Amino acid sequence: MANFIKPYNDDPFVGHLATPITSSAITRAILQNLPAYRFGLTPLLRGLEIGLAHGYFLMGPFVKLGPLRDSDVALLSGFLSTIGLIIILTLGLTIYGVAAFGQGKSQSSNENDLQTKKAWDQFKGGFFVGACGSAGFAFICLLSIPTFTTN
Repeated sequence: MANFIKPYNDDPFVGHLATPITSSAITRAILQNLPAYRFGLTPLLRGLEIGLAHGYFLMGPFVKLGPLRDSDVALLSGFLSTIGLIIILTLGLTIYGVAAFGQGKSQSSNENDLQTKKAWDQFKGGFFVGACGSAGFAFICLLSIPTFTTN
C-alpha cells in the first residue's frame, strides 16, 4: 500500500500526499467542473451558482430537524432560519474579503480570478442573491406540496 501513496509531484515539502484517489483523472474532472474552479465564469456567476446550491439545500434541515418541526409554522421558521444563516454566511464572506484583500485597490491581470476586492464583492453579492432566491424557491415548492396527515 505504501507504493501507492507518495508526496505530491515527488516534493515532500508540499504538505500533500498523492494517492490513487486524489491524483486520479476522475477526481480532477469533478473538481474542475465545480463553479469555484470552472474557467470562463465571472465572479458574480460563480457566487450565484454556489449560492443557488447552498440556499436550496439549507432549507430541509431547518424544516425537518428544527425545534418547531412539529408545529404549523415549521416551514416559515425553517425559511427564516435559512435566510438568517445565509446572512451570517454572507457576513463571513464580507469579513474574509476585508481581511484578505483590504480596503485598497489591488490590480489583477485576470478579471475572473476572484483574488481582488472587486471580484470578491461580486462573488459575495452573487452568493447572497442566489442563496436567498433558491431558499425562496424551496419555500414555494414545499408550500405547494400537500401534507399527508393521519387521522
